[in-house]
Amino acid sequence: QVQLVESGGELVKAGGSVRLSCVASGLIFSSYVMGWFRQAPGKDREFVAAIRSRGSTFYADSVEGRFTISRDNAKNTVYLQMDVLKPEETAVYFCGAARPLLAGTKDAASRTTTYDYWGQGTQVTVSS
Repeated sequence: QVQLVESGGELVKAGGSVRLSCVASGLIFSSYVMGWFRQAPGKDREFVAAIRSRGSTFYADSVEGRFTISRDNAKNTVYLQMDVLKPEETAVYFCGAARPLLAGTKDAASRTTTYDYWGQGTQVTVSS
């Protein structure tokens, strides 16, 4: 079965950096659009970034220029490098996998309903 396993979440001070990883199994990783979302307590899950199979990327406006999504298809892994973190970005971060025909635009890739599979999430806490 398909599994997505996130790791790398930690407690960090405001202005600091964290790198998240998500390892996928049970699917043809290289053909899927991979996305990162986050969910703070009491809030909806929100889009952070996505990367298409050949490497083109989409970002939420709030993280553009500070976060970088990348993928290593040989390792079935997608990464999220997060720099200059803010306390309001404290959340559980999830990775998701979407079929490329459904997630070809930023609008589509930013919707949770586009994604077929999700990981269990990893906690990132940014202290002020």
